[in-house]
Amino acid sequence: MKKTLFTLSFLMILTSCSQRVMDFTIVSSKNLEFSKFPTYKKGNTRVSGKDKKPIIIIIPTGYPNGKEAMDRAIESVPGAVALLDGVLTYKWFYIPYIYGEYIYIIEGTPLIDPNLVSTSEIEKQNDFSVCILNREGNIEKNITLTETKYYDLKTEIFKHPKKTYRKLLK
Repeated sequence: MKKTLFTLSFLMILTSCSQRVMDFTIVSSKNLEFSKFPTYKKGNTRVSGKDKKPIIIIIPTGYPNGKEAMDRAIESVPGAVALLDGVLTYKWFYIPYIYGEYIYIIEGTPLIDPNLVSTSEIEKQNDFSVCILNREGNIEKNITLTETKYYDLKTEIFKHPKKTYRKLLK
């Protein structure tokens, strides 16, 4: 009985593993503008991203990618461009001849570019909407239109731009 229990325990230890790959201060797969660093904001909560690939019977279906895990973590927060003060971990487990997984997990605090957050808000607008911006480039007013009214307004703007702009501000 003891021999069987020891053998099972030994197999369990050999069939799963977790490894800390790296700790980082800042990491990103996006283009960062270093001149904008003073305007970036640190997020309030930590985020994580995973990339995993299964092992079916004895056949791996691919290998996970740490960059893919990083992209998923960064893209989970609107406007995020990098991760701060985090860790990249590699994990795997395998139940012989049944199933297993390779997993990269990255955790960190997002670094947010406020300009990208306002850009993503514009992208969420209706396809037929008109956004009026102030001098700083922020949305002052948003008008949602039907397709026909949108194209009518577009031709009117080209014919009488100042008059149409004043009318839209009302």
